[in-house]
Amino acid sequence: MPPLIDHTTHFIAGRWSAPDTATFPDRNPFTDEVVAQVAAGTRQHAQAAIDAAHAAFPAWAAMPPGQRQRLFLAAADIVERRAEDFVRLLAAETGTASGFARFQIRWSVDLLRQAAGWGYRPAGDVLRSDTPGRFAMAVRKPLGVVAGFAPWNGAFCLAWRTVVLPMAFGNTMVLKPSEEAPLSAGLVLAEVLEEAGFPAGTFNVVTHGPGDAGPIADAFFESPHVRSINFTGSSATGRMLAERAGRALKRIVLELGGYNPLLVLDDADLDLAVNTTAFGAFFHQGQICMNTRKVLVDRSIADAFVEKLAAKTRSLPMGDPAAPGTVIGPLINDRALAQVRQRVDEAVALGARVVTGGRANGRVYEPTILVDVPATAPVSCEETFGPVLIVQPVDNPEQAMSEALATPYGLCAGILTRDAQRGLALAERFDCGMVHINGATMAGEPAMPNGGVKDSGWGRSGHYAIEDFTEVRLTTLTQGALQYPV
Repeated sequence: MPPLIDHTTHFIAGRWSAPDTATFPDRNPFTDEVVAQVAAGTRQHAQAAIDAAHAAFPAWAAMPPGQRQRLFLAAADIVERRAEDFVRLLAAETGTASGFARFQIRWSVDLLRQAAGWGYRPAGDVLRSDTPGRFAMAVRKPLGVVAGFAPWNGAFCLAWRTVVLPMAFGNTMVLKPSEEAPLSAGLVLAEVLEEAGFPAGTFNVVTHGPGDAGPIADAFFESPHVRSINFTGSSATGRMLAERAGRALKRIVLELGGYNPLLVLDDADLDLAVNTTAFGAFFHQGQICMNTRKVLVDRSIADAFVEKLAAKTRSLPMGDPAAPGTVIGPLINDRALAQVRQRVDEAVALGARVVTGGRANGRVYEPTILVDVPATAPVSCEETFGPVLIVQPVDNPEQAMSEALATPYGLCAGILTRDAQRGLALAERFDCGMVHINGATMAGEPAMPNGGVKDSGWGRSGHYAIEDFTEVRLTTLTQGALQYPV
């Protein structure tokens, strides 16, 4: 098979590093074949990338918005042109079936094109002063160097989100992709931005081997040049990084895990509910932070809903993510498979019943529906990164809301009802970052303020990210002599 990308080494200061650096094998989660030998970075590589980004920052921040706009639009065109290459790469490196791969590519192109115009947004405000003769301005300025952690699960689009939001507002970037997706969450972005003509040092990528993220993170948190951290990943890791950011007095944006409920009210369209649930729960094998984890369905329609959902679930094609039509591909690695198996086995041991699924063929785990799951089962309250869904009948919307709110997470939720006012009233009661009425829990668009609260993190994406990746500077000009009390 020909190489999936041209480069597998670090990209620092506009150059690809020497090929004799230490490497590690990047493996296909479905076949276990080696996709590429990728550079295993050290703290020294990370520091070199930080230094390059710091040196490039003044010119990038001062670049006219029209010039930056042309670069982002060029990058979007390149991604669009290379779409089929990236579909193949995502299947080989992350087990992503073509449906989700194409979604990620389209989403990334849209993000690049929308962000291209963000440099033209108003950069601040003129303020009124109580002091006669004083002119005051609050002006938004980019922070400087932003260090990004990109995950493997939505590798391509989430890496672009990690990069584009800070850079569109004038910051420079150092990106550390997950060791499970160093190509599609890191190095291919460097290829695209290099071809698009981004200045050297504005964007840098440092990869690392399995279990070796620590020294890279140390460089990020200990360098005075890094002004902000942009992290997408688990809540447990996010909490540790937030503690480090607090000690270092660095800003941090956290897009973390979720335990996302879907309410199916008694007036919901049953077919819509089934299709929405199957998509929300099982898309990308349940390995997306916004996947539906629990359905709270009105008891009057619960039996019919479960029967139809089980039939739909059994019909989902499973297997090789590179094969046309595959919906359910492999879990990312053996650890992920073991956790899913453990969570299902624990639930069954505590009295849960498997309606469908519950078995694995290699790393491909069947989409699984559980009922009668006790509240003490970990799968009932902790994020399980796999194709496992709990269905729980409820007597009324009040009980549904009580169950839905009983979680430390606060990422997203869904409500299915024919009554818009009823849906809006329930949506107001959720303590989460996103609520979708008559849509799946996964409904993010590039311009929308996606993000969570509580254990699901803080910060927002889209053009709302200006709050996270700029700071406000007050400048005053006083005409005439002031009278001071000394």
